[in-house]
Amino acid sequence: MPTRLEEFAKQTQLLSLQERSALIDHLISRLDEFDENECERLWLDEATRRYQEYKAGKMSSRSAEEVFQDARVKLRALP
Repeated sequence: MPTRLEEFAKQTQLLSLQERSALIDHLISRLDEFDENECERLWLDEATRRYQEYKAGKMSSRSAEEVFQDARVKLRALP
């Protein structure tokens, strides 16, 4: 059974690029409401989760160079 987050992520794929961008802006602006310690704890939890998935073979890794190259290609393709 998909989690609420997985279902939400799936639904966001139905949004236009502009709608997804607006959603991202909204979510990021809401992060400012957290205090610094809460943000640090949340990022640490996320990093720990990702590392555990990587160690368990559930997630592959990519070099920073690959990630940035893909980002550059996608940014160049934007109108």
